[in-house]
Amino acid sequence: MADKCIWNVQNLDCAACAATIEENLGKVDGVKRARVDYAKKQIHVQSTEDRDDAFFQSLIAEAKRVEPALKVSTQPYKEKQTFSLMMIRIAFSALFFALAFFLEIPWLFIPSYLIAGYPVLIKAGTNLLHGKVFDENFLMSIATLGALAIRETGEATAVMLLYLVGEFFQDLAVQKSRNAVMEVLDLRADEARIISEGKLEMVASESVAVGSVIRVLAGEKIPLDGVIIRGSSTLNMQSLTGESLPQNAEKGETVLSGSVNLTGVIDIRTTRAYGDSTATKILRLVEESSSKKAHSEQFITTFARYYTPFVVFFAVALAIIPSLITGTWETWIYRSLVFLVVSCPCALVISVPLSYFAGIGKSASNGILVKGGNYLEALSTIDTMVFDKTGTLTHGSFSLERMIPTGKSDLDEPYLEKLAASLERQSNHPLARAFDTLASPFEASNIQEIAGKGISALIDGKQVVAGNAALFAYKAIPLSLPNEEEGTIHLAVDDVHAASFVLKDTLRADAKQLINSLRSLGVRQLFMLSGDKEQHAKAIAAELGLDGYHAGLLPDQKQEHLAEIEKTNPHLAYVGDGMNDAPSLAASRVGIAMGSKASDAAIESADIVILSEELSKLEKLVMISKGTSRIVKQNIAFALGVKAVVLVLGALGYASMALAVFADTGVTIIAVFNALRILLIRLSR
Repeated sequence: MADKCIWNVQNLDCAACAATIEENLGKVDGVKRARVDYAKKQIHVQSTEDRDDAFFQSLIAEAKRVEPALKVSTQPYKEKQTFSLMMIRIAFSALFFALAFFLEIPWLFIPSYLIAGYPVLIKAGTNLLHGKVFDENFLMSIATLGALAIRETGEATAVMLLYLVGEFFQDLAVQKSRNAVMEVLDLRADEARIISEGKLEMVASESVAVGSVIRVLAGEKIPLDGVIIRGSSTLNMQSLTGESLPQNAEKGETVLSGSVNLTGVIDIRTTRAYGDSTATKILRLVEESSSKKAHSEQFITTFARYYTPFVVFFAVALAIIPSLITGTWETWIYRSLVFLVVSCPCALVISVPLSYFAGIGKSASNGILVKGGNYLEALSTIDTMVFDKTGTLTHGSFSLERMIPTGKSDLDEPYLEKLAASLERQSNHPLARAFDTLASPFEASNIQEIAGKGISALIDGKQVVAGNAALFAYKAIPLSLPNEEEGTIHLAVDDVHAASFVLKDTLRADAKQLINSLRSLGVRQLFMLSGDKEQHAKAIAAELGLDGYHAGLLPDQKQEHLAEIEKTNPHLAYVGDGMNDAPSLAASRVGIAMGSKASDAAIESADIVILSEELSKLEKLVMISKGTSRIVKQNIAFALGVKAVVLVLGALGYASMALAVFADTGVTIIAVFNALRILLIRLSR
């Protein structure tokens, strides 16, 4: 019993057929999700509940009803053997073709034709028996058999041979594109060195239990997430975060699978199973991202469904109607056959999904997880971006901006700073960390911390109190500075308000650069939503030059304000990191969880997850999305343009069969390599 299954397939040679299989499987009762990965030649199915083998076998039968020649296995097929067989067929077919052409022996074209085209003819015949007509095999068979019928033997053979050569390079290009993306995401270590009863043993990473101790040597990938319990090292985390600068890792620190151990030997106590580790999750997200198709992909699939039958009927009309008028049957049949060869929309159906997959892979190599091509496409049209403040545009950790003495105490400022620092050392509150840079020479005793208000203690013989206005009211200590700013801590010594410390949530160093870069990339409107007080939010918005802000918001109020902004700015993305951002991330057109410390709720709700704290990653993400969209549009325009021209030339008698093959497989190869160009996009500006 299982609720999901993955099959590797062979003989899935038509991308439009793959889309049809995916659509049909998705309609079967009990199927929650079906996905056909044409590039990887895989079928993924998830059922609504655990199902037996008979259920999944029925799905295979349904897939074969669409593509009768389909071969299905849970084991991967050896692609090298497939490519080797194709090369042998190309070589022998080309040999017979050359002999027939140069020795002028016409019958030698026939073995060349059969060697190159027998799989196409067999598939076309099998499909016809199953009622399947409008696919590439049918088009090629009718076109070449028609050419043989009108005694264009050499041309029919040339078409089938060129088609075989084109298919070989097309499959090779698709596979190399896929491999290029997956090499970028080569994160997982299949084996782990486990320490058990003082002995080292190499085992499969997926068999390592949570809480086990593993040893990772210098130069090896960390196989599972965990905490260092012995040793220290320097880690290369570029595959995870895109950050090329190595990071030091000490005992007690958390390390992530997929990181490369550069220097020392470290022992790690695992905290997650292999299936839940960071590297596995990243790869799973990238793999599953193809299930969320961009609008361009959906359009191309629908387009192909209607385009091919239309062209076939037009070709039939082109063969019959002019022939009845002119009587030159061979001329118009030849032109209609050229028309048929051109008609297959493979260039679009293959290259568009591959472009988005390459864009997702490029993002992942920069530490950015995009959960679907639809989000990458949507981001390319974004003209408005809304930010959370704390932890996104700011560090989320406060620093001491200035001290304001009240003049009510005769103690000097350096002494007051030492008292405050000595007291705040005793507190676990995040605001207390702002005093860590100050000297704290005194010991504190009789420490009392009042949740939500502050702390008091006996220090250097004095009763010292530090906290907010609520604490002073609770202690009945008069405030000399009633106008409290965001992040202000008041200090009292022996019941006298001696000073106030103004703390500031510091702006990220690259925040201003990000805002300028986003504007140059076409993001016209930039807003901020914050739970902080008006005064602080206003200062941050002014410093960054934002177009607007809203302060003092609860999570549900953030979502409400986001909805209001979206009414006038529908092409909107929201960027946040905290649990309180989850509703807004889920509600926005594109939700982006920012930072390695983003909450689980934010990551779950977001459509895109940036794994590092660098705001420049957001700029890179927008550049990748726009680059991907640009290449997709290029492929669509190029493929449709070439096909339109050759279709017209074919109808007018100016296009040969060879040119028609180029308009089909040649254009596909060019479009596939153009899709691969996304991996070469330079992200430095």
